[in-house]
Amino acid sequence: MSRPLPERAIISLSTSLGDRRPLPISDSCTAVLGRPEGEMTTLTHRGRRAEAGRNSDKKPDSEEDAAVDRDLNDDDPDNSKDIRLTLMEEVLLLGLKDKEGYTSFWNECISSGLRGGILIELALRGRICLEPCCIRKRRLLDRKVKVLLKSDAPTGDVLLDETLRHIKATESAETVQTWIDLLTGETWNPFKLQYQLRNVRERIAKALVEKGILTTEKQNFLLFDMTTHPVSNATEKQRLVKKLQESMLERWVNDPHRMDRRTLALLVLAHSSDVLENVFASLADDKYDVAMNRTKDLLDMDPEVEAAKARGAEMIWAVLAAFNKS
Repeated sequence: MSRPLPERAIISLSTSLGDRRPLPISDSCTAVLGRPEGEMTTLTHRGRRAEAGRNSDKKPDSEEDAAVDRDLNDDDPDNSKDIRLTLMEEVLLLGLKDKEGYTSFWNECISSGLRGGILIELALRGRICLEPCCIRKRRLLDRKVKVLLKSDAPTGDVLLDETLRHIKATESAETVQTWIDLLTGETWNPFKLQYQLRNVRERIAKALVEKGILTTEKQNFLLFDMTTHPVSNATEKQRLVKKLQESMLERWVNDPHRMDRRTLALLVLAHSSDVLENVFASLADDKYDVAMNRTKDLLDMDPEVEAAKARGAEMIWAVLAAFNKS
């Protein structure tokens, strides 16, 4: 039978343990409930970890769009350091005269080219696509454009959002070529004039002004005053031109399916908008010939054959087929 410890031994043991006496019930509740807001108990921590694990597979739509954009730009590692531009903004920037701030008066193609850029931009962002190929509708120009209902969130660009509303509002789906005509306003049907996108160049130019690439001025042309948008950030335009030049020279892969899809789309749109000459004009004669010949070979490819090889680029080839036919 064990003997009780002497009182002096109990005092010594209590002192060595730091007098760790149990808290009263009220004090222990205060210790748990009165924690600072930033701290969490072990149970709370475990609960949040479990909840995070359940939600790890669910991505918000904005994250899905960002993932699509990252996938589209894997071939351009420096893109994150640059200002993010839409395809329409890049086409207009290539077509603008740096000092004058307006496009050539003789360029009648850029309006439809910008509308084609809107369709490709929406497709690359995963918002629209072509209906599946079937026996009756095998050709790109016969297949209708449909909206992918993965998200109703705005795209962040007014022209893209307006075009999406138009596509959703139509009673019957339309083809790529029909949509380019409707968005440009080239239709004989007065009931479909509501689908025309107005002041597209001016709205794109204002977006570039907000991004610090263009500025706004007024110029007098004898009989009238016109708002112009000279280039204020020449570095950004030079970066864009250099990227396209290198894609046809130093980084030429001789295969459209190995090219960055946004670069391929921009080459197609620059050709369709009649601004491709502005891209290669600064090259030496020998490099100019090489770049133009390679671009011509690329654009002369059969859109039907190339679209069948790469499903993700169907809209790019469909827009090229539409402009080749027109």
